[in-house]
Amino acid sequence: MKTLYPQIEPFHHFLLQTDSKHSVYVEQSGNPQGIPVIFLHGGPCSGTKPHHRYFFNPEKYHIILMDQRGCGQSLPFGEIENNTTQDLIDDMERIRKQLHIKQWVLYGGSWGSTLTLLYAQQHTENVLGMVIRGVFLARQQDLDWFAKDGAGRIYPEKWQQLVASVIDGNTADLIPCLYDAMFGKDEDIKKRVAKAWMNWGGQVALRQEYQDADEPEHVTEKMLQQVQMEIHYAQNKYFISENQILKSCESLQDIPTTIVHGRNDLVCPMESGLSLSKAMPNAEFIVLPNAGHIASGEEMIDALVGATDRMTHSIE
Repeated sequence: MKTLYPQIEPFHHFLLQTDSKHSVYVEQSGNPQGIPVIFLHGGPCSGTKPHHRYFFNPEKYHIILMDQRGCGQSLPFGEIENNTTQDLIDDMERIRKQLHIKQWVLYGGSWGSTLTLLYAQQHTENVLGMVIRGVFLARQQDLDWFAKDGAGRIYPEKWQQLVASVIDGNTADLIPCLYDAMFGKDEDIKKRVAKAWMNWGGQVALRQEYQDADEPEHVTEKMLQQVQMEIHYAQNKYFISENQILKSCESLQDIPTTIVHGRNDLVCPMESGLSLSKAMPNAEFIVLPNAGHIASGEEMIDALVGATDRMTHSIE
């Protein structure tokens, strides 16, 4: 059974300057002469965490973490202007060039899997390999599952609270209602909707491990900004065309790829992982019978660390 690698600290970090007001936080750890790998976090507006470094053998990998625009330690936090999927892909290219990296491995989960696939489809020649967890294809059906008619049937209590947080409670078009509320002028409504959205996401992601806070949680400005960014991306269909990812997988067939998906993932249901595996038949497809969406737990960690370890043999 594989476990996370020991704790390590970055040997370098910097703010990447872009062609806009955004500055993107980038850090490097592991072996500077090792196989370059970039970690793409979920969200949008999640951010990297120290333990994200530990999925990689620090002797084998040059580990690069980035906080996407408006996330984590990137500045300004929560900024949605000039914050689109293509902007994030362009930032990845800026990082690659600034670090003088010819090719690198892409590692992404959930929303990070979306960025992994979209970057690889645009810049195939720069990709050594991919490790993809909890596939999110950003199709309409994927958004509908989470925010229209899907997971709400499994957790109706939290779903009904989310719907009730929006003034008109229009479940047929919930995302636009949430968008109007989160970008409106009524601060009390914003806080109510943000809290309901975060509770809903926590319930679906954590499943039976989710617990309501004993005390009502204070909704901070940072929490409001995070929810605004998530809704910003959802409202704009993640800035890609319908089914764009699956339609554009032909160029990815020769890239060593491992797809890991938990059968109990209720944020990104198993169908997404299966559909991607059919579009990429050369990829290794690992279904975890007991795992959910979160990259934690023995089964999930064993699969992910095993995938990054095998990747070193595939490309050395």
